[in-house]
Amino acid sequence: MSDSRFLQLQQWLACHFGVPVNMTLISGDASFRRYFRVVTGAKSYIVADSPPEQLDNRPFLALAQAYQQANIPVPRIIAVNETEGFILQQDLGDQQLLSRLNIDNVSDWYRQALALLPKIAKVTRSNLAPLPQYDAAFVQRELTIFPEWLLAKHWQLSLNSSEQQLLQRVFEVLTENALAQPRVGMHRDFHSRNLMVYHQQLYVIDFQDAVQGPITYDAVSLLRDCYIRWPDSIVEELRDAFYQQCLTQQLLDHQVTAEQFGRWFDLMGLQRHIKAAGIFARLLHRDGKSGYIKDIPLTLGYIADVSERYPQLQPFGNWVRHRLLPLCGEHC
Repeated sequence: MSDSRFLQLQQWLACHFGVPVNMTLISGDASFRRYFRVVTGAKSYIVADSPPEQLDNRPFLALAQAYQQANIPVPRIIAVNETEGFILQQDLGDQQLLSRLNIDNVSDWYRQALALLPKIAKVTRSNLAPLPQYDAAFVQRELTIFPEWLLAKHWQLSLNSSEQQLLQRVFEVLTENALAQPRVGMHRDFHSRNLMVYHQQLYVIDFQDAVQGPITYDAVSLLRDCYIRWPDSIVEELRDAFYQQCLTQQLLDHQVTAEQFGRWFDLMGLQRHIKAAGIFARLLHRDGKSGYIKDIPLTLGYIADVSERYPQLQPFGNWVRHRLLPLCGEHC
């Protein structure tokens, strides 16, 4: 690898450590950022190459500090070159939580993950500013990714007026649901690929998009993961445990019933899966990243199944099941 940023990064690291280092590309994420493992002597580190003209690195650095101060386990920041967008940090190894999960241990691991959420909930600002508000405009921006990128761009679907009205009604229901919930600090991408297992402890990564938003968002992101699906019995048991945890931690008023919380949770998951399906298509067509298209059928399956539990959303669930899911066999 000999692109100019790679060479700049090599020079910066050699200057920092006082000796040349070995670097291996380990991943690019779903943005313009890429990560390398740096080995010098017997020690290894992770360095992020995060071009500042394409990515604002300040929220990540500020949130890393805020999360650390809140005793949330995150990678330790070792050195930063803000001008070039290079961030040297602790190496947590290669084990995403996803790779450790099976039907026998998923409940234990997810309980450990859910136990982190009250700490995350209490981080509502960094040293830069209060976290952005996940308000109605924010929700609408996320939802419109679905018709724009999956329906129109990926499948070239032209919706008729009744389909457009159906989508609009569903988006209104989901927006109202998001705004009805207590607002807390929210990671916004809390799932098994963004939790690393290091020395049997979970560490949180990819938190730079944190906002203040609905209390169920992070929990449903984890329990109804876009990349793997668990039996409803396990998800519902863990959802109920999280509900009790929120009551105990005084993040939730005792007047909120388990039934109300369950509806919040279900509809929040719908909103997230609609957004995710659109993003997976956008990653292909805008960013040239094809690896996420295979995850669209799972997200659409969630959408159909959960929508069909609620009378006002059943027409949408039927539409997704009979109009969209068959397209996955041809084009996903």
